[in-house]
Amino acid sequence: MDNLLIRSQILVSEQSADKVRLLQEKIHWNDRLIGIVGARGTGKTTLLLQQIKQRYGNRANALYLSLDDIFFTDNKLVDVARYFIPRGIDTFFLDEVHKYPQWAKEIKNLYDQYKKIHIVFTGSCITDILRQNADLSRRSVQFEMPGLSYREYLQFSNIATLQPVSLKDILIHHGEIALDLAKQFKPLMYFSDYLQFGYYPFFLEGKKTYSIRLEQIIKMTLENDLTFIEGFDPANIRKISRLFYILATNVPFKPNISKLSDKIGIHRNTLVQYLHYLEKVRLINSLSALGKSISTLQKPDKIFLENTNFHFALSPENADKGNMRESFFLNQLKNAGHSVSLSVKGDFTVDGKNEFEIGGKNKTGTATSSAKNFWIVNDNIETGALHKIPLWLFGMLY
Repeated sequence: MDNLLIRSQILVSEQSADKVRLLQEKIHWNDRLIGIVGARGTGKTTLLLQQIKQRYGNRANALYLSLDDIFFTDNKLVDVARYFIPRGIDTFFLDEVHKYPQWAKEIKNLYDQYKKIHIVFTGSCITDILRQNADLSRRSVQFEMPGLSYREYLQFSNIATLQPVSLKDILIHHGEIALDLAKQFKPLMYFSDYLQFGYYPFFLEGKKTYSIRLEQIIKMTLENDLTFIEGFDPANIRKISRLFYILATNVPFKPNISKLSDKIGIHRNTLVQYLHYLEKVRLINSLSALGKSISTLQKPDKIFLENTNFHFALSPENADKGNMRESFFLNQLKNAGHSVSLSVKGDFTVDGKNEFEIGGKNKTGTATSSAKNFWIVNDNIETGALHKIPLWLFGMLY
């Protein structure tokens, strides 16, 4: 058991804390039970180790445990906790909980039995805390770790340290905000780099191998993470992988479920469910028309890759600028917590009221462009005016 503490202390001591995600500031770390979900590669493990290092330092009262460690194939989490609690450990940082059977039940039991301990746990996006039988929903506070925003990419690259900007401020003051930011860095100079290899923090480990790492993450997500879904048949991994690659080479994709199910060789209801799973693990973003009900058996009206980096890694020959712009806009808005649906007048409706049409530098919009809540979003412009907003500015939302 003591080796677990030694391993935790080594990992924490080796973890750099000079580049920290915005999410760390949003989490109320004094809460007794905190859940953090997120796709592979977004930095959940780093977040835990950085928090231990910054909050606890060399004090031996916090313990990091990865529940996919081989140790837990023959040992129980509750037994580990009961060993360390009398020895002064009062905070447990539990990584990859979805890979440990009965994780929710054991965490609930520890939470209820030991009133002075704190537990922070991370899991795949596919882990839905609200559906756990142990009823963690009323006990835990849940956060999601997205990939890097354009703002965070600039910070991690030591280009500029900037504060997030709200959507409300962008819509009202985008002209002066863009001018002010443009004095601190060249917005268009780094934007194309972000679109290609700036979404995952591991770009810091080398841009030449970035695509290889990204392909490995996709492969592990499809072949590993999906198998933890209750009722998922591992025999269909090849089919769902094929489905994803069909989508990746045809986005934005307006699915014909009947034709697609015939092509993949699975029932249409299963296909729609798999599309839901692909979105849960953050490989795709799907959209429906405003007001349309959304469920696991409701087919989406349009499908995008979850982030622009996927375009370059999976289908660089199809990395169309128009697709890229829409994928970026959708990704940044959703990651910032806004609801996005398909628009009748433009490309997207945000929060049920603001309409956006996305295009290149010379995009002028439709006849409805003069409407109060209609906005033209232009790529390749540094600043805008009136209802024309530069695309890159939406990368400052989080």
